Amino acid sequence: MMIKKTLTILAASCMMYSCTTKTESNPFFTEFQTEYGVPSFDKIKLEHYEPAFLKGIEEQKQNIEAIIESPEVPTFENTIVALDNSAPILDRVSAIFFNMTDAETTDSLTELSIKLAPVLSEHEDNISLNQTLFKRINDVYQQKDSLNLTIEQQRLLDKTYKSFVRSGANLDTKQQARLREINKELSTLGITFSNNVLNENNAFQLFVDKQEDLAGLPEWFCQSAAEEAKAAGQPGKWLFTLHNASRLPFLQYSENRPLREKMYKAYINRGNNNDKNDNKEVISKIISLRLEKANLLGFDCYANFVLDETMAKNANNVMDLLNNLWSYALPKAKSGAAELQQLMDKEGKGEKLEAWDWWYYTEKLRKEKYNLSEEDTKPYFKLENVREGAFAGVAELADARDLKSREVTLVPVRARSPAPNQYNPNQIFLIGDGFGLFVFFEKFEDTHFRNGVVKRPESKPRGPRKPKLVKDKEDNYENH
Repeated sequence: MMIKKTLTILAASCMMYSCTTKTESNPFFTEFQTEYGVPSFDKIKLEHYEPAFLKGIEEQKQNIEAIIESPEVPTFENTIVALDNSAPILDRVSAIFFNMTDAETTDSLTELSIKLAPVLSEHEDNISLNQTLFKRINDVYQQKDSLNLTIEQQRLLDKTYKSFVRSGANLDTKQQARLREINKELSTLGITFSNNVLNENNAFQLFVDKQEDLAGLPEWFCQSAAEEAKAAGQPGKWLFTLHNASRLPFLQYSENRPLREKMYKAYINRGNNNDKNDNKEVISKIISLRLEKANLLGFDCYANFVLDETMAKNANNVMDLLNNLWSYALPKAKSGAAELQQLMDKEGKGEKLEAWDWWYYTEKLRKEKYNLSEEDTKPYFKLENVREGAFAGVAELADARDLKSREVTLVPVRARSPAPNQYNPNQIFLIGDGFGLFVFFEKFEDTHFRNGVVKRPESKPRGPRKPKLVKDKEDNYENH
């Protein structure tokens, strides 16, 4: 009996120790203990993400339950603000995870994002379609004109209310059930689409083994391509890829027209090669589900659903703007194309201008007309100058926001700051103006970046959100 009791105590102690250790070792479970709240990348591991998402979901469920069960009359503070602050763990882990999968993804992160997408979609639907919660939000919203809210508070209330309506809070039970199914399927289809594009992007390799095929390419570019080939296990050759830093200079400088064509067609046909990364069926499903979702929510097309929250308001206004621009841009484009064709005609090859010729002959035309090459401008656009320009833009923004009296500081975070060890301390900057604080990271990675393809699950605003770029020093509820 004594032995059994002792074993029980030991087992319980081990479980408590295990839970404590696990909690303490997961950096997402608490605020980042760094000087400026910079994420502790040096402590974050792959195995931390999923437990943090699951714990964050449970935390938000409990916080929302507390809002719902509150015996107090719904107010801006106990409902809207409480909801906005209901997911600290989810906010932390989402901010890092989705930025990592966007800018520096791996196969493991991709696999995890696909696994988590339907879980997060269901969690977000459970919030957005919670009728008791929506009733409290609606009660506050109906009183908005008499609450004496600040502009920022009015914005938060308006966005919160509309996000629930746009997420189906006013639909009937049958419609909400179908909307849940659509959201869950869309959550993974978007990821699949962008992953297919990324896979195609990384799979293409153009090896050159003849010196003459490098004609026209700058020396620095050839050196870089030689290093890429060596790293790929083919020393003595030159490797060119679809990544921007390789594709664009190749199209711009290469005299080898067939290779330019090969590079260009490989780029535009990513996800359209009838292989495992083909996106045609994925696109068809996304379009169909988006249309059905828009119809459920009272819109005739998905474009109008999305644009309803923008200045444009609807697709007709967007098309009017584009057609107006087109009327000016098309004649200019045709004039430019004619100039390029004349340049090609001078070469006497009888070739007609194609899409893969545009960059190359534009560079030649610039040299002929202005005796200027893009290479001549590079010293003016070195990293330090671009960074300085970006920071100057922040200063201008502060000035535009009538913050002239507040100092704008642009300071490197040196090694004294507990900054992530994956980043050079001199590539991390604080940008502060007394009103908020930006933490600006510089990191250069092309093979894991999605070239502007956003593959975050299609979700509602009240679930896990993208990071707030500005952390206010005071609780003024500004929408960032």
